[in-house]
Amino acid sequence: MDLLDDPVPGSNTPEFSVSEIAGRVKKLIEVELGWVRIKGEVGRVVLARSGHLYFDLKDERNVLSCMTWKGQVPELGTMPEEGMEVVAEGRMTASGFQSKFSLNAQRIAIAGEGALMALLEKRKKALAAEGLFDAERKKPLPYLPEVIGVVTSPQGAVIRDILHRLRDRFPRKVLIWPVAVQGAACAPEVARAIEGFNALTPGGAMPRPDLLIVARGGGSVEDLWGFNEEVVARAAAASDIPLISAVGHETDTTLIDFASDQRAPTPT
Repeated sequence: MDLLDDPVPGSNTPEFSVSEIAGRVKKLIEVELGWVRIKGEVGRVVLARSGHLYFDLKDERNVLSCMTWKGQVPELGTMPEEGMEVVAEGRMTASGFQSKFSLNAQRIAIAGEGALMALLEKRKKALAAEGLFDAERKKPLPYLPEVIGVVTSPQGAVIRDILHRLRDRFPRKVLIWPVAVQGAACAPEVARAIEGFNALTPGGAMPRPDLLIVARGGGSVEDLWGFNEEVVARAAAASDIPLISAVGHETDTTLIDFASDQRAPTPT
């Protein structure tokens, strides 16, 4: 017998406890990978009652579990929907207790303008099929509105231009509901503003507008994306107050344009 031979293959390999090896794997994943950017298709999406978000990111061969804690959700940038092509950024995490690893997703962006336009067309078809954009739903604009409600950013050229034009041509009382006009906060804030104006009591201390204008200047598809969110289109379509969409420039088209009672080619 050759004394240099190892009679039992691997007998000199260090021995780990289950917790030790789980800790080693967790450290390898969380330290070695750290912050990552991962491109894939969104699968199952669950927004838990706790406010935490859980979803799958997949390609043709594998599935990665992802989670976003409640406090991180407002900063995501884009809420994932099944079928979306996205780039998710965050930190890899591992649970030794369950022998699982996942991505703590902290930012999500739709993967390229082509994917954005495909998603927009899908949403547009679904909402049109519900009758949300039907001509018979459109309300006539009041000829001489006494009070005009404007949903826009309180800073920037758009609100100054609107107020300037009204002052020169058609002085009227204007109520401004300030909102974010891009980013993750845009869609929920715009929807709440439309609903808030509609909830005002006619003749109350705060007068209910006779006409609403939702306004934003031009920008890229990504910049204007908040106005393509379903919650905004539904709020615009549900508005009892006639609503003008004045989002972007003449060549920009968003879902609120189809759901509004009339589209203005420019905010001014």
